Amino acid sequence: MKRHLISAADLTRDDAVLILDTAEEMARVADRPVKKLPTLRGRTVVNLFFEDSTRTRISFEAAAKRLSADVINFSAKGSSVSKGESLKDTALTLEAMGADAVVIRHHGSGAPHRLATSGWIGGSVINAGDGTHEHPTQALLDAFTMRRRLVGGEGQDLSGRRITIVGDVLHSRVARSNVHLLSTLGAEVTLVAPPTLVPVGVGSWPCEVSYDLDAVVAKSDAVMMLRVQRERMNAAFFPTEREYSRRYGLDGQRMARMPEHSVVMHPGPMNRGMEITAEVADSPRCTAVEQVANGVSIRMAVMYLLLGGAEPAVSGSPISSPAAETAARTEENEPS
Repeated sequence: MKRHLISAADLTRDDAVLILDTAEEMARVADRPVKKLPTLRGRTVVNLFFEDSTRTRISFEAAAKRLSADVINFSAKGSSVSKGESLKDTALTLEAMGADAVVIRHHGSGAPHRLATSGWIGGSVINAGDGTHEHPTQALLDAFTMRRRLVGGEGQDLSGRRITIVGDVLHSRVARSNVHLLSTLGAEVTLVAPPTLVPVGVGSWPCEVSYDLDAVVAKSDAVMMLRVQRERMNAAFFPTEREYSRRYGLDGQRMARMPEHSVVMHPGPMNRGMEITAEVADSPRCTAVEQVANGVSIRMAVMYLLLGGAEPAVSGSPISSPAAETAARTEENEPS
């Protein structure tokens, strides 16, 4: 593993499979009565969030705490950022406090890369979403969910699986990260969106593009619905919500045309009734809640591999050793 996780495009197939396999080990930890490991005891992880978030922030916090790290939650609202403090000065403050890892979500595309390459901090940087650029841990948890549902077994990739990503691709960092990661894992990716919501330069991406959802859905192993991100839109990209839902929404009839083994995915939050109907969102084939649970395992794996040491968490790692089990139980029983 490299020192930082900024982009899904930086991961090789072996990197990605190692993270997914490590996450399987972490998921087993979550099934135990004591859901904690001593791996990152004494390390400090800072969640540096310049944008609102529920799932991602809580997921990273839960992951760090399950690895016994000290967690500092930083929100731009109510901080010196609202007084005009720059990213550099905030980073220097975190470095002075001894941050071993910084999980950053920022409205500016490229902010995590700037933080990682500037020399302002000495710890690892994990991109938790930057503007309309990338969200690599979301792509990893999506791939983890697909592998569990469609393939199964550690060491496997997604070779030959057909994944369809539908909706607001133009403003979606999730779509960009998924295209890179899924293609690295061998999947065949197709983007489906109105022409106005397809990015310029998509021809260079490792995927196909379609404007007809009905033509693609019947041969998809997984269909990932994207939220229409109105907060990032500065123009009218489609006539009406009703028209968008009719052409690019996933309802019960479209889901019925999907193969029996296929799954429906959504990174959340969902606009029920627009890109996805309540019938589909609440069906057993929808993995939205499962993705949230898998997100904790994936983020534990990423932090373990970046901060915990060079050895993988599988095959004789501290996670699966009796010593780690004993240490975890001891820590839970220690008085606070």
